[in-house]
Formats: sequence, C-alpha cells, structure tokens
Amino acid sequence: MQQPYFDAKTLLRVKDLPLAIKTLAQGFLHGTHASQKRGGGIEFSQFRAYEPGDQPSKIDWKLFARSDKYFVREAERESDINVWLVLDCSESMLQQSLSESAKHQHDSSTIGQWHKLDYGRYLAATIAYLVQRQGDAVGLLALSGNRPQQVPALSGERHWQKILLALTQLKASGRFPDPKTILAQLNAVRKNGLVIVISDFHQASNELLALTAKLSHHHTDVVAFHLDSNDEINFPYQGVVKFQDLETGEQLDVTAKQVKTDYLENKKRADNNLKTQLAAQNIQYVHANIDQALDQTLVDFLNLRSQRHRQ
Repeated sequence: MQQPYFDAKTLLRVKDLPLAIKTLAQGFLHGTHASQKRGGGIEFSQFRAYEPGDQPSKIDWKLFARSDKYFVREAERESDINVWLVLDCSESMLQQSLSESAKHQHDSSTIGQWHKLDYGRYLAATIAYLVQRQGDAVGLLALSGNRPQQVPALSGERHWQKILLALTQLKASGRFPDPKTILAQLNAVRKNGLVIVISDFHQASNELLALTAKLSHHHTDVVAFHLDSNDEINFPYQGVVKFQDLETGEQLDVTAKQVKTDYLENKKRADNNLKTQLAAQNIQYVHANIDQALDQTLVDFLNLRSQRHRQ
C-alpha cells in the first residue's frame, strides 16, 4: 500500500476542502487499487491506453499531465443509480482517540481534533465526489437528535458542492433517531440504488439495526461503514480512568487494569454480533479505523464491492 494522500492532521489543516477531497479522490483513482468491475454504482473500472476511435472527452487529462500518456477510463454503464449517504450525527460520533490527541497537545499547528464525525464527513464527501465523477446521482441524509437534514439525490459537480456544504455545517447532537420518526426520508432513500450508512453503531441493538433493516430491500444495495478508533480497539488506558457517555453524560470511574480483559472480550463479541446481524440483513460490512489513512478505507470498500459482484 502506498503512502496515504492525506492523513487526518493534514486534512484538518486544509482550508480549501473541495480541493482536499478532489486531490484525495483523484490520487486514489490514479493508484493501483482500482476495481476491475465495469458498470455503475461506484464500481470504477481500470484505466487503459487511448485507442483510435475513443472519444476525446473520455481522456483523463489529469492523468495525462502526470504520465504524459493518454488514458481513458473504461466504464460500460449498466444503468444510472442513486447513491445515498446516511451519516450518523449523534453525539457518540464525537469519540476520538485521546491517546493520539495527547501526543499533539502541545502542537499549536494542530487545528481541531479528528473525531468520528470528522472522519465520516470526509469519507462521505469523497465517496460523493467519486459518485458524481462517474455520472450517478448522490444524496445525503444526516441523522441525529435534531431534525433530519436531507439533500436530494442529483448528479453533477455543482450538486456535489451542495452536499459538501451541508457536510461542513453538520453538528453532532443527541441520540440517533427512532426509524419510525423518519419514515418519509427512508422511503426516498430506498429507491433503486446504493445506500451507504456511516456510523459507530453504538446503538446496534436498537435504532441503527432497525434502520438498516428498513433500508435493506431487493431494489437497494446497503453498505455499513462501522467507525472505530485505536483507543476502542486497544484500550491503552492506565490507572484510574473516568469514562463519559457522550450522549447521556453518564460518567464511570474504573481501574483500567481490572476492566481491560473484560472490555476487549465484550467488544469482540459486540463487533461479531454486529457483523452477524448485518449479514442476516444482506448488508455489506466495512470496518473503518478513524486513526488509519482514509484512502485505505476506500480501497477496502471498493475491493469488497468488486468481490461481491463477482460472486
């Protein structure tokens, strides 16, 4: 795997967010990990050398600038689809790896901290850019304790800019809503296409799995991005630690050494249970560690989709 195009710290510093997303997406597409699948629905095909008779409009001019050779992207479209991005904006998405941020607590150049909502918005913006690059329509549904925010599924770069603006304005609040309260929005999302759910799945036993169950449909392909962090995976804490539920404010003091083993076992059990329940709903599961390079998550995503379509 090549070096990441943008790490979390760099992304948070970039003032021109559209430029950052385009550079990340285009750098990823020009790498060696493109899917070999031809067709719609974020199934990017490989580049091939330009041949006489190819339309000049299909030449990738940015790749030409880098390689001094003409390439076209193969994309034998099966049909245009709607791609919906469903982003969890509940307060638990403010979780971040404190052990990582502590390393930079004296670094005045660090702008903000990278938490799950930051990661989710960059992931959603990049996928949205990839979708509009291949001509499909993309929409956004942001869910939290407040009123749902919805951007309709349309195509084109100008529409992508609207989604990008909506993503930058999102704020985490409250708990994830009961799916019964957002049926109107879900009916629009379920129309023929691909739905991408981005969440920490902390409400896996109720609201979120109820949501994915309603989205799973024979006309709809659903992918679940499970956002995780190094601290949650490794439990690096020592001594007496105070934990706080970001949604309820409830606090708990524990001795790290005494609870670490049980915590890791319970987390493994919960993660396996989540995968099992999503599989039962015929939903593709993608694990995403917010403390790892974002482009690796994109690679994993497209590889899994490619494998699924070959089955």
